[in-house]
Amino acid sequence: MNEVWTMGEMIVEIMRAEEDMPLDRPGIFKGPYPSGAPAIFIDTVARLGHSAGIIGGVGRDDFGGCILRRLKGDGVDCRYVLESSTCATGAAFVTYFSDGSRKFIYHMGNTPAADAKMPEKEALKGVKYFHIMGCSLAARKDFGEEIRKTMHMAMESGGKISFDPNIRKELLKDGSSFALVQEVLENTSVFLPGTEELLMLTGEKDVEAAVKKCFENERLEILALKKGSRGCKVYSRNETVEMGVYPVDAVDATGAGDSFDGAFICGLLEGRTLRETLKMASAAGALNTAAFGPMEGRISRKAIEIMTEE
Repeated sequence: MNEVWTMGEMIVEIMRAEEDMPLDRPGIFKGPYPSGAPAIFIDTVARLGHSAGIIGGVGRDDFGGCILRRLKGDGVDCRYVLESSTCATGAAFVTYFSDGSRKFIYHMGNTPAADAKMPEKEALKGVKYFHIMGCSLAARKDFGEEIRKTMHMAMESGGKISFDPNIRKELLKDGSSFALVQEVLENTSVFLPGTEELLMLTGEKDVEAAVKKCFENERLEILALKKGSRGCKVYSRNETVEMGVYPVDAVDATGAGDSFDGAFICGLLEGRTLRETLKMASAAGALNTAAFGPMEGRISRKAIEIMTEE
């Protein structure tokens, strides 16, 4: 039995070793690094000592092996990860620019993760949180439908839904994708958006009005508004907590929000206060940014304790 489950894409990232190196020119890359927002999230949960599992897929190739080796090594339950002999593991090529921007080229194709199906109900016995990423919902219609069905199964099993929309406006032009996101929102207990996502999904122009609209949903318990380098503001029905970021030498911000999500859910599982939970999540996000690679931050319970005690 796992306390936390997620379902979604599992990819590798292959990254330029230096800034300002366009992807259309010969140059040095580093990687592959295991990645994919759901994979980064669930790896953080496992590294912080909670039982965790992922439903997804990889190719039966070296990139797939790279991902599975990391997740299994950190304690993630991967028994519902498909290993395809006909589809290759998805990959993203990434370059960074000195102004802080990034550019990606995705080689996803018919990725094995999109063929993953809802598991049997017994698999979700004892689940406390089922975490959903908006990027996974919009990846492919039939895969989004499998995530939707798994969400309802998790709720029937007594679990709560946490949701990071992690999605661009362009992906919501399809009416069915937007309807799916709205259905997930209606069933969400812990909402973890960025400011742009919050305003986009509520149709509001003001953050406070958007937060108020979200809490019209009786299921919603907590909204953690992630503001990047400006920290995070967490709302519940009884209190509001805000803090900035922990200072680190930032190397790579990829995956920081996913690690934040994972540690935030761990804090809730442990019955911590909102402030303690936010400190724990912010520390995980900071540790993630201090290493090159989306899952390479030295996130551990001890490292978080040291950072939050300072």
